[in-house]
Amino acid sequence: MRKALIGLVALIILGVIGFLALTSPSAYRLIRAEASTPDTSRTPNAENGRVLFFAGGCTSCHAVPNNPDKLRLGGGYALKSPFGTFHVPNISSHKQDGIGSWTTADFIRAMREGLSPDGRHYYPAFPYTSYQRMSPGDLSDLFAFMQTLPAVEGRAPDHELPFPFNIRRGVGLWKLAFLDGKVFTLDASKSASLNRGAYLVNGPGHCAECHSERNVAGAIIEERRFAGGPDPEGRGIVPNITPHPSGIGGWTATDLTTLLKTGETPNFDTVGGPMGAVVANTAQLPDADRQAMAEYLLSLAPKQGFKKPE
Repeated sequence: MRKALIGLVALIILGVIGFLALTSPSAYRLIRAEASTPDTSRTPNAENGRVLFFAGGCTSCHAVPNNPDKLRLGGGYALKSPFGTFHVPNISSHKQDGIGSWTTADFIRAMREGLSPDGRHYYPAFPYTSYQRMSPGDLSDLFAFMQTLPAVEGRAPDHELPFPFNIRRGVGLWKLAFLDGKVFTLDASKSASLNRGAYLVNGPGHCAECHSERNVAGAIIEERRFAGGPDPEGRGIVPNITPHPSGIGGWTATDLTTLLKTGETPNFDTVGGPMGAVVANTAQLPDADRQAMAEYLLSLAPKQGFKKPE
């Protein structure tokens, strides 16, 4: 009996040590072996950063709720999910309450590795699974632009998450399973515009984060990427955006670029809700970028859209 008890205690200790090792904020970088560091030889391009800012729809979540100035990124929006409620943080240039005291390296590491400057894991409600595709240069540009925006005082409340999701350290295991650490690479067999669209949709635009089904761990089901899924906030179904009859099958590139600029659909309807906020951002992009996004989405393999279980 005593030997069995000692063995059980030893297993528990080894399990705790293993958990702490694998969930350590440094474990992800060691295992993925890819550092996220800025290129100090180039000067950040804030104008490129502005384009990426609107491609990413940063205002949709981080703007102060009910404030007409969408460039006041004080956060505070309550994002409800099956795992609890996440309160979106202040990412304004405020030095105490926002990210004004961050370095470019801090910002890149947060966006690509989901780590805070003090080494804490960010929950993947922050879509770094998509932002990891962005190049360090583009992230440097994005950060440079964001630092030109107003400093907003105030911090969001803490997240409201039940056990075990409130154990932030456990996110380290989630990252090892679902965060591959790969930057977007060009497909030499595709046109420059299609590559640009793929980058914008899969990187800063993070379109799949809403338009895909997720598994029980909250990660995107790859074979269902872009095929739509249940709204994580319980507001119905997010539509299929593949060229299947249940999605955007039959749409033209002009139809899609019009939607991304004005919100108008081919059947003379207008998008609303969260997609309305997306359009408010994509409307700020150059025409060529909207066209590139449309070209890429129409090149996707058609997939049957999500059907709500009876």
